[in-house]
Amino acid sequence: MMSASVKSTVAVSLKDVCRYFGDVRAVDHVNLDIYDGEFFSMLGPSGSGKTTCLRLIAGFEQPTSGSILLHGDEMAGVPPYERDVNTVFQDYALFPHMTVGQNVAYGLMIKKVPKVERTRRVSDMLELVRLPGLENRKPSQLSGGQRQRVALARALVNHPRVLLLDEPLGALDLKLRQQMQIELKSIQQKVGITFIFVTHDQEEALTMSDRLAVFNLGKIEQIGSPAEVYERPATGFVAGFVGTSNLVSGAAAEQLTGSSQTFSIRPEKIRIVFPDFSPAGDVCVAAGAIRDVIYLGMYTRYLVELDAGGDLTVVQQNLEATSMDALATRGSRVKLVWDKHNNRPLVEQG
Repeated sequence: MMSASVKSTVAVSLKDVCRYFGDVRAVDHVNLDIYDGEFFSMLGPSGSGKTTCLRLIAGFEQPTSGSILLHGDEMAGVPPYERDVNTVFQDYALFPHMTVGQNVAYGLMIKKVPKVERTRRVSDMLELVRLPGLENRKPSQLSGGQRQRVALARALVNHPRVLLLDEPLGALDLKLRQQMQIELKSIQQKVGITFIFVTHDQEEALTMSDRLAVFNLGKIEQIGSPAEVYERPATGFVAGFVGTSNLVSGAAAEQLTGSSQTFSIRPEKIRIVFPDFSPAGDVCVAAGAIRDVIYLGMYTRYLVELDAGGDLTVVQQNLEATSMDALATRGSRVKLVWDKHNNRPLVEQG
């Protein structure tokens, strides 16, 4: 977690930035401040503009309009190699003919850092990414997770003030990806520099980020902490993309809340109770029937068809229920109950 003093220093600033490719608005009037020492994620589906923003910060692309500042300095016309940033790519981009040590030292050699200093810094970096003693291995002799760590060490060895990570965990299997999420956050906290992480995986963004921006169609729909974005989605797109959410509108919303304004409710906030249950307190109550049941081991997902129209998805942890117990509820009449304070009114962006 960043301190207030760290958060006051802006590392990267995008001011009304646009990047057009013909008629395609890849980045459309984006305004964003990323703070020094922050782990910041750009989250969104393919084509949402997040990777183009990263390339603009790196200098691989130039904005059609607007300005990009790194630590207060305007970057217009500044080539990538003169920016105090480094990039880690999904495909690692390691030199296959070089050893691990040579790969990590490559940037230092370009800068003509003396050999003794190079050796020390390479050793320190490999220690940091938990690959000590592997200097003489070739990339082909490493696992995917180890190659990713080498790429990270190579990017960090030059002590950049900002590290850009373009879906760096995308090629790893699920278990290794989850392990690397924890390790990556730990490394960022140790080195204390700004990490800007691009991903389409909402679990990665929620796991690692101090803050995140949700991108859609070249625009930012919401910026906030993982808890803010998950618990208080600002738009229907955010509610649906970051986790699973029910959107309730029209007649169903009016029956439940007295207003037809669209709101979201997360599946895990809803309880399934028997039809004769009499809830108390400031709650929403919806009657319906379980239309489908999906047993997922640790929890079960229920699709409930409401009498008022539409469906709600409900998730319940399987503390005692077995798969047979869960599946046997298909077709049952139930009531759904949840606290009204968990309803999140949505403002749709045009």
